[in-house]
Amino acid sequence: MDFLTGLTNLTNWFGNVIMPTLAGLFFVVSVLRFSRGGSHQYSMYAGFAALMVSGLLRAIERFALQRAWNDPDAVWITLLGLVNWSANVFLPLYGVLQVVIGVMHFGGMGFRIYPGAPWARHILSAMICFGLSGVLRLAEFFIAQGTGGVS
Repeated sequence: MDFLTGLTNLTNWFGNVIMPTLAGLFFVVSVLRFSRGGSHQYSMYAGFAALMVSGLLRAIERFALQRAWNDPDAVWITLLGLVNWSANVFLPLYGVLQVVIGVMHFGGMGFRIYPGAPWARHILSAMICFGLSGVLRLAEFFIAQGTGGVS
């Protein structure tokens, strides 16, 4: 076994075994602090961050292992997968979240905290998210149709 394989195995073990275990420990500490009236937010955030390590490690592996290590297009395919995921998964979900927040603000929730009309900003953000996702899907369609070349 060489050094790179050992480092990969150590990273996988740390990200997929140790960090979720530490997340459980942080959540236990958060519950104990909450029950005693103490500051519990930081340990709760640390637990969620520790859970995110495993997910981020798996996402990086998925994006990076789409091509062989010596393929010159590996970086391009990795960036293409990242843009595809963020435009087709993240932006529509974030747009839905902005619509919900905008409707809640329009209904009067949080009117004493945020003066003015913040619902318009949230609805505009949702429209931008949906629009950008649609434009990127349209570009993907035109690129897929044009792979045969110009005739």
